[in-house]
Amino acid sequence: MQDLRWGNHSSLTEFILLGFSRNTEINVILFSVFLFLYLITLLGNGLIITLIRMDSRLHTPMYFFLSVLSIMDMGYVTTTVPQMLVHLVCKEKTISYIGCVAQMYIFLMLGITESWLFAIMAYDRYVAICHPLRYKVIMSPLLCGSMVAFCGFWGISCAMIYTVSTMILPYCGPNEINHFFCEVPAVLKLACADTSLNDQVDFILGFILLLVPLSLIIIVYINIFAAILRIRSAQGQLKAFSTCASHITVVTMFSIPCMVMYMRPGSESSPEEDKKLALFYNIISAFLNPIIYSLRNKDVKRAFLKVTGWGKATE
Repeated sequence: MQDLRWGNHSSLTEFILLGFSRNTEINVILFSVFLFLYLITLLGNGLIITLIRMDSRLHTPMYFFLSVLSIMDMGYVTTTVPQMLVHLVCKEKTISYIGCVAQMYIFLMLGITESWLFAIMAYDRYVAICHPLRYKVIMSPLLCGSMVAFCGFWGISCAMIYTVSTMILPYCGPNEINHFFCEVPAVLKLACADTSLNDQVDFILGFILLLVPLSLIIIVYINIFAAILRIRSAQGQLKAFSTCASHITVVTMFSIPCMVMYMRPGSESSPEEDKKLALFYNIISAFLNPIIYSLRNKDVKRAFLKVTGWGKATE
């Protein structure tokens, strides 16, 4: 009886990812666009990691967290985009059951870790602006490493809960996922069982993993802005605001689409709308992160000029 029950759970050996369109011409255009975005994302984030590693002036907690974010973004897009690109130009659009589980888990692990990393980056800005004289003492290498490990722990453990609670359901057909990768809400639509409990689990986890860090970020920034308003120099206020603006922009781009996707009931979601939201927090966000940070950051620009040899005149 147990074997029969497990057989029902694993009766599907593969899924079909429908992607964006069945039109070949549209898929070729999408392939070109997403390949460009993917390569620029890898190049931009790889460049930030390299600059931070090579320039000793960037060996600070702020840039340590930024390099971790860049590594996460590179892994994040690599989990989904290469396969999506293959499916855009090939007739075969299948992914094995095990491949779907692995993709779902890795994607969730990186996304959850990144969500908490944003909260830690906000705390780093708080210490830098509100306690500048004690910044190096408070943000010690041990504390920075421990906080990143804390983020990783949340990612590893909660992604496991998400993945197991989704894939333990019976999937007996059909096997067509109306998405470009194995994302939880899209896969749940194929389950041959009631998914209302999964909706509740997703909402609770979404609250813990998205709303809690976002609330912490808001509280931190309220304190930061209060401290900035006490700065007498207009130039000092502008500089402090500038260091926070990049982080606020990135957090907004990532968190809001994620909350819409994971905290609403599955019955209220639209497959086409879900794909657009996933594109935003998976690909567009990772693509824009290095641009946002580098364009607004004089230290990164200076490091780039130094590494390329164009900044010798400014030394």
